[in-house]
Parts: sequence; C-alpha cells; structure tokens
Amino acid sequence: MAIDDRNEVARHVATMSAPVLSGRRRLLAGAGAAATAGALLHPKLALAKGSENLPPNVPDWTRSLGAGVTEKPYGVPSSFEKNVVRRNVEWLTATEQSSVNFTPLPELDGIITPSGLCFERHHAGVPEIDPAQHRLIIHGMVDRPLIFTMDDLVRFPSVSRILFLECPANGGMEWKGAQMDGCQFTHGMVHCCEWTGVKLSTLLAEAGVQPAAQWMLAEGADGAAMTRSIPLAKALDDCIVCYAQNGERIRPEQGYPVRLMVPGWEGNVNVKWLRRLKLGDRPWHHREETSKYTDLMPDGKARQFTFTMDANSVITAPCPEKPLKFGKGFYEIRGLAWSGHGRIKRVDVSMDGGNNWHTAALQEPVLSKALTRFRLPWTWDGAPVLMQSRAIDDTGYVQPTIEQLRAARGVNSIYHKNAQQTWRVNPDGTVNNVQIL
Repeated sequence: MAIDDRNEVARHVATMSAPVLSGRRRLLAGAGAAATAGALLHPKLALAKGSENLPPNVPDWTRSLGAGVTEKPYGVPSSFEKNVVRRNVEWLTATEQSSVNFTPLPELDGIITPSGLCFERHHAGVPEIDPAQHRLIIHGMVDRPLIFTMDDLVRFPSVSRILFLECPANGGMEWKGAQMDGCQFTHGMVHCCEWTGVKLSTLLAEAGVQPAAQWMLAEGADGAAMTRSIPLAKALDDCIVCYAQNGERIRPEQGYPVRLMVPGWEGNVNVKWLRRLKLGDRPWHHREETSKYTDLMPDGKARQFTFTMDANSVITAPCPEKPLKFGKGFYEIRGLAWSGHGRIKRVDVSMDGGNNWHTAALQEPVLSKALTRFRLPWTWDGAPVLMQSRAIDDTGYVQPTIEQLRAARGVNSIYHKNAQQTWRVNPDGTVNNVQIL
C-alpha cells in the first residue's frame, strides 16, 4: 500500500462497522477484540494511548529500509521475544556449574524445542571442546578396540529421530507439596528435538561385541567425567551417537561435539560430550547411579536403574504464566504429553479435580518417545476450576495421581515424579499450582 493512500484508509476505517460474529467467533471476541475494534473505529483513541502505528496510520517500520541480509549471519529471535528464555532457580544448587535451568514450555508451540531453549543440566559446567581434538573410544569386552574422530563418525550412515529428553528430577521439588508456581519450573526439565547421528549398534558392530558383554559404561569429557552404566540390550536397540540437533551441530550446552541419545530413558544416561564407551559383564555402580539417580522408597531402600521415563503430561495454557486474561468466554486448553514407553494414545482433561474427564485432540505427528501436543476447546464461565491432564500411552500405562504415586513411593524421593498436575484457575483468571489430596 502506498503511503499516499493513508487518507483513503482513514476514510475507510472511519466508516467501518463492527464485524458480525457468531458462535465461537463471538466468544473469541471478548474484551480484547472489543477493545481492538474500538481502536479501529476511533483513531483518536488509539493515538491518545500512544498507538501511533495502528490503522489508519502508516506504521513507522514501513517508512524506511530494514536490516540487510548480512546484518545477522546467524539468526536470533525478535527483540520482542526477549522474555522467552531458560531460567534457573538460584537457591536450588550451590553453584551454576552443577545446576539446571528450565525450558519455557508455556511459550512454545508445536513439539520441537528450539535448540537455544532446551533445558540444561550440568555437573561441572559446559566444556569448550575442539572437535578436531576430540575422540570417541570404544574398548573393554570388544574384539577390536577403536578410536573414532568426528570425521569418522560423520562418515557412517546417519539416522535422524525426533525424541524427547527429560531429567528424572523434573518436578522433583514437589514430592511433599506444591512449591513452584510456574509451569516452566514444575515441568521445564524436558525438551524435544530432532537428533542426527550414527546408530550405536553400527559402531559396536565395528568393534565386535564379545558374547559375555552385558553392560556398557558411557563417559563424558566434561570436568565431572560423568559416567552411567547402560544395559547392552538397550545400547544395541535404539541408541544414537549424535552430532546434530535440529539440523545443525549440537549446541555446546547439549553435548558438542557428540553426545549419546538413549530414547525414552532418563536424561542422565544420555551422556553429553561423549568420549568413552566401555563394554563389560556387569554395571559399574558409579556415583551417578548409586548415591544419585536412585529412588528412595518408604522402607529406606533405594530403587536403582529405573531408566524409563513413564507417561507424563502438563497443561501449558492456562497455567501460572498464561492466565485467562480476557475474562469469561472461549479458550483453547493446550498442553504436552510424552512417554518413554512409546506413543501417547490419549490425553484426558478434567475441570473439576479429576471427577470428570474430557478427551483432548492430539496434534499430528504423534511419534514414539517424543512430545505430543494436545488441545481441547473450552468455554469458561468465570467459576473456579481445578484443571488437570492425564496421559495414557500405547502400552496402557495411565499417568497416576499424586496420591497414587505417594502410596507406592512415599515422599522422600527426588526422581521420576510424573503425577497429574493440578492448576487452580481463580475467578480473576490467575492460575496457581496446587495439589489435591
């Protein structure tokens, strides 16, 4: 549109009548749409509020040239999205080098997490590794111990899979009660990316696995030399030695230049900055699988090697970060579900604390061991609501209530808390984290 046409636009807008809405569109209009319509019909009102770029005025950004194609050789988000960032909890750990930050789940759409927003969990900070000097060693109970360069790994036949990765401590601060009033902090230790690399089974075939081998030790090249024991059956099944994430080389905080992906299993076994794989006939029982990453039970014993991440879900809108700011009317309930056992089969949503359930629609694609987005149309009457979601996977596993989980596990654990999340929607539209007992 030419700038000289602004007077014609002004005359057209001044004579516009409010659109005729029906059904759901009328509900969608609400207070927000009514305010917008008022601004369109009354340009002086818009100007009075400092909205000089609204119709019928010509926006400032149409009056000049924008940035050139080499302004930002590597693209970054809009400056207007500056609040969409990972966040940490300062009091959670003594140092940031052995800590975690959280994915901003309520701000995301679809199922792919942008690489720069994937949560981080480190045990000794992020190492700066020169890929030209990095090596992957395979030894132990193999016929041919091998050392691979990064160039060697990239030459092998590649695979790509969309997979979620979840820290087993996701939600672990809330075993004894609701604590974190934000979806980012209750469930933000999960992300989902497209991972590319070489099948671990391919590399093990090159080395020649000896018949007596039953376990594999994976070790990272970070300052903690993080190690985990992994059953050889899983290593030969679907594990990937990955060098790319979402179409580019893995980010440093996600394991650059190479990491292990163990689909559906707790994040800690997906060893980053992978440097060594050793095969043996028994697990190693190192620090991260004895004093850590075990589940303390009510009788004082600890479960060990509880690898699989059970079905989980969370409503991301409404939630504490996404209140019902337009008052009564139509909203779309949105959320995410996932399971380390396979595909999500169904997600139910309750508005009354689990007494009655409504089946949500699942957005395609519904992939095995990946985030699945669900949606449910809803008209809010302004009354208080206890909103929950319940995931069911294709093995028949049903996401438990917090009562069911505590009955089996007690309250002294940290890991593998996958209870149904309850959001309390208040009459003013704000949302709080609560637990129903």
